[in-house]
Amino acid sequence: MTYTQLAIGSVVIVVLADIWVLRTRMVTRRAFWTAYAIMLFFQLITNGMFTGFGVVRYDGGAIIGETSPAVGPPPFVGQGRIAFAPVEDLLFGFALILLTVALWVFWGRRGVQRTPWAGPPIWRGGRAAPSPKPGPRPPADGASAPSPDG
Repeated sequence: MTYTQLAIGSVVIVVLADIWVLRTRMVTRRAFWTAYAIMLFFQLITNGMFTGFGVVRYDGGAIIGETSPAVGPPPFVGQGRIAFAPVEDLLFGFALILLTVALWVFWGRRGVQRTPWAGPPIWRGGRAAPSPKPGPRPPADGASAPSPDG
């Protein structure tokens, strides 16, 4: 399989998982798309730096567009690239972000780790800290509390 096929396949699988398996429907929410736009901005910066400076190079047979040039940066926009990075990188990034957010919401709805525990994990023999029991509160005006014996 080519990088393009894997990228498109990952987006399809994760969107289907979001809608029908996990039933979080993140792709239908404005908040998700706003958060994704923010993450996309930073993804373009970092991915563009890696590919623009030649740290990461791509074979034209595996991506949409041409092979990364031996000397100099690839095109900034065009030939299947946006900000030097292949479109496939953006597809993988979308799939990873959507899957992470969808799983976060999915497990959060089920109450996984709703109340954080302090101390070592249970599997190491640790125990959850007991929750404080409500007791008598001191008067709000600063006066001393009445003694129990009158």
